[in-house]
Amino acid sequence: MSARVPSIKLVLLPKDTNAYGTIFGGVILSHIDLASAVEARKTAPHRYVTRAMHEVEFHEPVYLGDVVSFYSETVRIGRTSITVRVLVEAERWGVGGALRTGPHGEVVKVTEAEVVLVAVDEQGRPVPIRPDPVQV
Repeated sequence: MSARVPSIKLVLLPKDTNAYGTIFGGVILSHIDLASAVEARKTAPHRYVTRAMHEVEFHEPVYLGDVVSFYSETVRIGRTSITVRVLVEAERWGVGGALRTGPHGEVVKVTEAEVVLVAVDEQGRPVPIRPDPVQV
């Protein structure tokens, strides 16, 4: 995650919480999916569908009001698929905009995952990510 520029950065809202008042894991997964697609499109401008999510780990909860950043990087490019690693960090904020203090400090790694996307055409069929070399 070299440049440290997030693919997505946002504040999650009350509609995103679970029964315990923290952000629902499915909401985080949907944003991981979007962040991986943003990264894939930077690599090669195709239409992509998600094939798999691997190694999803929820390290810490995300709280209402946290500023959540999704950092992504391409880790593998296959013939029709691309694998993207996504790291999710939360910037903890307290009441009145003051940084929350505690055992984790101000920025916390909350989730990470690896996403496999497949480049497809308009009919949903896999297509090569890179064009084939010219035949001579």
